[in-house]
Amino acid sequence: MKNIVKFAVIVLSLSLIFPSVNAAQAAAGLQKSHPFYEEITYLKDDGVVTGYPDGSIRPDRVVTRAEAAVMIGRVKGLDTEKRATPFSDVPAGNYASGSIAEAAEAGYLIGYKNGTYRPDQPVSRGDMALIMERVFDLNFIFFHDIKDVPDTAYYYEAISRLVAANIAIGYPDGTFRPKLEVTRGQFSAFLARALEPEFKNRAAIADSYKRDKTKTYTYLRYGRGESVDRYVKVPGTDGGEGQFVWETQIGEERYPEQEYETYDGFAIGYPYAEHNTHLVYPVRVGKTFIAGSNPDAVSTITGVNQTVETDYRTFTDAVEITTDDGGKYYMVEGFAVVKWVRGDGTVYSELKNVE
Repeated sequence: MKNIVKFAVIVLSLSLIFPSVNAAQAAAGLQKSHPFYEEITYLKDDGVVTGYPDGSIRPDRVVTRAEAAVMIGRVKGLDTEKRATPFSDVPAGNYASGSIAEAAEAGYLIGYKNGTYRPDQPVSRGDMALIMERVFDLNFIFFHDIKDVPDTAYYYEAISRLVAANIAIGYPDGTFRPKLEVTRGQFSAFLARALEPEFKNRAAIADSYKRDKTKTYTYLRYGRGESVDRYVKVPGTDGGEGQFVWETQIGEERYPEQEYETYDGFAIGYPYAEHNTHLVYPVRVGKTFIAGSNPDAVSTITGVNQTVETDYRTFTDAVEITTDDGGKYYMVEGFAVVKWVRGDGTVYSELKNVE
């Protein structure tokens, strides 16, 4: 893989705009029509989300720093029994004191310089990114440009890791809105995406070219036989928490790979190294782009709605990209690259099966 690719406009946040909820709905509990119903139900079934004494979940209410600590404590299996804390504004009698004390000791949450924790303060999106980075030891990174998050911002790298982990995407206007308060539904969605590949599929732009992370993809590789791609957890760096990646297996050999997608394009790369752009958005015939570090290696979109035959099936909606050496590869929404033909006409790889 070549050099790190920086897209001009990348946004990292949740992809849905949340409708307001009336008092009757809040009192009745979680509605199936809520955009994060499945994520919240998943966490509820695991005891991470328990709701309020009246039985309501209130998914559109902002999540406080105390509530975030409680949810994190349940996810990580911390001892949440009430106890003394190192924070002057969190007495032992506070319902979240045990969770806050344990999360702080583990380094998941930190207080303020004056010795307070501010348990009732809402969690902002910027701080949410930092929390997720610490809790799940996110160590893959995808550098990007965000209109309202300069690379000097204290949460810049944390946001970069969220997109690399397929936990967050962003708004088409190129902003992250780091100071915006996070709702309980949003926070639940981020947690669910960190825990379960099924929910990572939802961290995608419309008409995404990313593959389904719950499926297995088999390819025919030129001169190497079959390869099998699965989205699995691999050990993190320095003994840290495992990270989800696409793992390719060819015989006994295994190596990790990541798919990165923003509103500006799609890239593939190694988790700790470099990335190659495979497609730029919006898709338009004649559009050119540089895939890697060589500025003379220009790829061009040469066709849309192309018919391409693979061992798996015939696609009629493929995008054709021609490389500088005369080779061609074909990308399909939901399948990424389905076939690659080298400049000499030999097939480098093609999709054989999806299950």
